[in-house]
Amino acid sequence: MSDDEVVRYLIIGGGLTAARAVEGIREHDREGAITLVSAEDHPPYERPPLSKDVLQGKAEADVAYPHPEGWYLEQGVTLRLGQPARSISVDARTVALADGTELPWDRLLLATGSVVRRLDVPGADLPGVHYLRTMDDSLALLDSLRGGGDVVVVGAGWIGLEVAAAAREHGCTVTIVEPTPAPLLAVMGERIGGWFADLHTAHGVEVRLGAGVTGFSGTGHVTGVITDTGGTIPARTVVVGVGIRPSTELAGTAGLAIDNGVLTDAALRTSVAGIWAAGDVANWESRLLGRHVRVEHWANANDGGLAAGRSMAGVDITYDPVPFFYSDQYEAGLEYAGYVPKDAGAELVVRGDPATNEFMAFWVAPEGDGARVLAGMHVNVWDTIDAVQALIRQGTVVSRERLSDPSVPLEELA
Repeated sequence: MSDDEVVRYLIIGGGLTAARAVEGIREHDREGAITLVSAEDHPPYERPPLSKDVLQGKAEADVAYPHPEGWYLEQGVTLRLGQPARSISVDARTVALADGTELPWDRLLLATGSVVRRLDVPGADLPGVHYLRTMDDSLALLDSLRGGGDVVVVGAGWIGLEVAAAAREHGCTVTIVEPTPAPLLAVMGERIGGWFADLHTAHGVEVRLGAGVTGFSGTGHVTGVITDTGGTIPARTVVVGVGIRPSTELAGTAGLAIDNGVLTDAALRTSVAGIWAAGDVANWESRLLGRHVRVEHWANANDGGLAAGRSMAGVDITYDPVPFFYSDQYEAGLEYAGYVPKDAGAELVVRGDPATNEFMAFWVAPEGDGARVLAGMHVNVWDTIDAVQALIRQGTVVSRERLSDPSVPLEELA
């Protein structure tokens, strides 16, 4: 391609990653032809409001759009909405859409995100059984929650807990069913996971731990959730939140290297020249953490999309953030930064009293007489997350006693 030829950029995805990629490209290439393909009829939107303000009825759905549809026209972007991409031809440099159209590309971004994991049990297809991933999912669930009644949330992960909080905002009777001993056990551990259980219990939610779901009852509409501990929990609305998986099927048609997502280097380039990946679907090389990392949260979509767009436009970038996410449940606002490998042997250090709903938690790796901070979270202890990220990025060995002491400023530990 000569220097004076217009570059044809093709972005596949309808989330925040795709929107931010447009911004990254346009920062450095005002002339390139950009086409954005999404399987959904909506322009790109971000997902956190779908389980928070939109689902609680506190904000209209348009709060989820980082840009109005007209912005893409202003940026010279061709939107192909409601047209799923079916396959990628690397040799022909084309993408085939569901309607048979073939779109050419010189530089391609996969921002295909994730898809929900579904329960394969009797009654799983009954009306009234909801999943939450898309804008349409959120609006349908909002209508159901506004009707009140018994709500059962299957799974006590981030989505399940936020949905439970939203359902209580609507005055619903809420039960959470979770097979492990505590909510968020794999991420938070039993003590902090237990705090989440207590938070929801204090707001009138029945939390049933150590219980699995074997089926749903009802004829024509769900009426209950059948558990493996015996009995049926009445339900007018069921929300299943049992995790998501990276959407790699399209990447597979191009022969890209895949391992828990699409593998990329630190510039978000895949194993095939001319193709990038970012957001939930990307398992990127983190030089900070010394391993490939895949993160399913807003900050990665936001920052990774922008970084991918810049990389596609020819900028020499290294994508190396400290992973970050946030959640709001009732009066508890929290932020989490860091990454804890499963093989890290991490220990928990708590700063403050969780019973007050104002505390911090750190996951640390023992090192000599001290510990190195792998991740940290605050609950209602604001303006602390930058200091947490600094501790992680610098790899400083700290004293557990000082780390747990609220009177010691975090900045003094770095």
